[in-house]
Amino acid sequence: MIPFLDLHKINQPYEKAFKESFQKFLDSGYYVLGNAVKEFEQAFAKYCGVNYCVGVGNGLDALTLILKAYIELGKLQKGDKVIVAANTYIATILAIKHAGLEPVLVEPDDQTFNLDLKEVEKNINASIKAILVTHLYGQLAKMKSLRRIADENNLLLIADAAQAHGAEDRNGNKAGSLADAVGFSFYPSKNLGALGDGGAVTTNNKDLAKVISQLRNYGTSSKYINEYIGFNSRLDELQAYFLLDKLKDLDDANSNRKLVASRYLNEIKNEKIKLPFWDGSMDHVFHLFVVQVEDRKRFAEFLEKNQIGYLIHYPLPPHQQKAFSYFSNLSFPITERIHQQVVSIPVSPVMEEEEVSRVIQVLNAY
Repeated sequence: MIPFLDLHKINQPYEKAFKESFQKFLDSGYYVLGNAVKEFEQAFAKYCGVNYCVGVGNGLDALTLILKAYIELGKLQKGDKVIVAANTYIATILAIKHAGLEPVLVEPDDQTFNLDLKEVEKNINASIKAILVTHLYGQLAKMKSLRRIADENNLLLIADAAQAHGAEDRNGNKAGSLADAVGFSFYPSKNLGALGDGGAVTTNNKDLAKVISQLRNYGTSSKYINEYIGFNSRLDELQAYFLLDKLKDLDDANSNRKLVASRYLNEIKNEKIKLPFWDGSMDHVFHLFVVQVEDRKRFAEFLEKNQIGYLIHYPLPPHQQKAFSYFSNLSFPITERIHQQVVSIPVSPVMEEEEVSRVIQVLNAY
C-alpha cells in the first residue's frame, strides 16, 4: 500500500532533535509563550520576509484573529463584507463568521482553482471591505493583480496560506509577505507541520501584530490587565521547538514535493484524468496534487483496488454544508463541479522513486 501521506516517515529524521528539544522544554520550566515561541516567531518572520510573526493556536484562529484585530484597529466593523473563494476549505469562511463579518462567496478560476479576478471585481461594492484569498493546494493566487484591485478599492488584502508555506512569486517574495496579513496553519500534515495544532500570523504592520499578540492571550496588555475581549490561542511552546527543528528543511522538502509533481505532470498520460495546472515556477509547493475525474467513485475504487492512498479535498463545498444552510439557495457551477471531481493523490517529500512510478503506472492504467 502506498499511503496518501506517511507522517511517521516525514518526522522520523527529526526524532533525535525532537527528543533533545523536549528535554530543553522540560529543563526550561517555561511551558507557555516562552523563548521557543519567540525564537520561532523571529525565525518564521525572517523566512517569510516580514517584520512580524505572531504564533497562535491553529490556522483558523490565525485568520479569525487577523480579522478581529482589524476590527479593534477600526479598519473593519462588524457586519462588513469580505470576498472569499466559494471553493475554499470551510475554515476560511468560518474565520469571517467568527469575526462577526459576512462572507461574499465568488467562483474560482477554472484553471488554478484560486480566486477568479473578474469575479472579484464583479462583486466589489461599497459594503465590501476586504479580500480573503486562499492559496489553494499550495499554489499562489494572482497576488500582484489582487494587490492592485485591493488598493484601487481601498480594501484590506488578507491571505490564507495554510497550504502554501514557502511558495514564492516571480520576485522571490514568499507567501507570508504577499498580503497585509497572512494566516498559517502548522497542522501535522502541512508542508511545515507540527506534532499537534499550531498556527501563526505574518505581517509588516506593527500595530496589527501588537493587537493580535494581545488578543491571543485574553486581550492582555500586561499580566491581568485586559485591553480587549480576547481569546486563548497561543502557539504551544513545545510545538514551537518542533517547528524550529523542521523549518530549516522546509525549502528542501518543498523541492522534493515539486520533483514528485513534475514526474506526475510529465508521465501521467490518461485522457480520463485532468492534471492540475502548474507553470513550473516557485509559486506552487504542492501541499496537495489534485486531479479531476468525471466518475470519482469508480476512480476511487480503482485506486483502492491497486492500493494507492488518496483523499478528497473537499467532497462538499461550503455553500452546501448544513452549517451554512443560508447559502443553500446560491449556485456556483464551477465550485460544485470541482468538488464533485477532485481527488488528491500521494505527494510528499519522502516518497520513493518506485512509489512515484507505481502511482503513475496505476493512473495510466485507469
